[in-house]
Amino acid sequence: MSDADTDKYPEESSRRRFVKGVVGSAALAGIGTGTAAMMKTATSPSGAGGGTVEYYGVENIAGPAPRGMPQIPVELDSNGDLRGVWPEVKQVERNGNTVTIAEQQMGGITYSSQWFQYCGVQTYPGIQPDAEQDNYFRYTSSQYTWQSESVSAGDRVNIDDFDDYRTWGNDIGKSGLGKPASATWRSQDVEASGTIPVQIIRSTAIEEKAKNNQWLQASTQEGFIAILDKCTHFCCVPLFKADPGSAKFNAQNDIYCPCHQSIYDPYAIERLSFVALPRPTDSSGE
Repeated sequence: MSDADTDKYPEESSRRRFVKGVVGSAALAGIGTGTAAMMKTATSPSGAGGGTVEYYGVENIAGPAPRGMPQIPVELDSNGDLRGVWPEVKQVERNGNTVTIAEQQMGGITYSSQWFQYCGVQTYPGIQPDAEQDNYFRYTSSQYTWQSESVSAGDRVNIDDFDDYRTWGNDIGKSGLGKPASATWRSQDVEASGTIPVQIIRSTAIEEKAKNNQWLQASTQEGFIAILDKCTHFCCVPLFKADPGSAKFNAQNDIYCPCHQSIYDPYAIERLSFVALPRPTDSSGE
């Protein structure tokens, strides 16, 4: 059998040959990483997180990503500014240690900072449970023309910027599916390498689904949904309706990762699980 027959990446991808080698080495690295995570979880104070975590995320519908990206619950303040809900910060006694955690019950599940402890994000300053951040989403530089023309990087995301969400389009896929934005979260005064990327979408699809879904009622507002924008495959930053090339992979109406063609449906929200990595800063005192 030829290489072309055994390679799962499509012929259309210019990254095909490169990706094949990288994925092979990543699979081996993943074995070590997973084992290390389990060992670390067994020896770390429980406040460091780690271990099997249930979460809600957007469904991965194609490509090599192993699972969906986690959702960030949202709320609007009285000025219409959008912010992410951070779990309740508290100190608890576990295994004879007093530890600080961020955790609360929400929409029928335990919402925890551990949802975001993967892809290196567990090392970011904003993922520390008691990090002093105001939780507002702030625009970043973006591939979306509307965003680069109408708002500035660093501005708070505001509901008024999405007045046309029912009809918005950009000549990629269908119009009227929702209006997206690129943002950061819990990242003020943080170096670029530690900023938390977020995909925000406001859509009538979310409004409709929230009517009969306990989790979406608790985690969305006015049709807004937010997603930690780190592809669960190789930690790239995919986007919704931003890449004209996504049509080659039938992903023009979804969140598409151009690096390795992973595709996520932003309106298919699933209850998922994965092995979160402990925050390394919490293990320094062992």
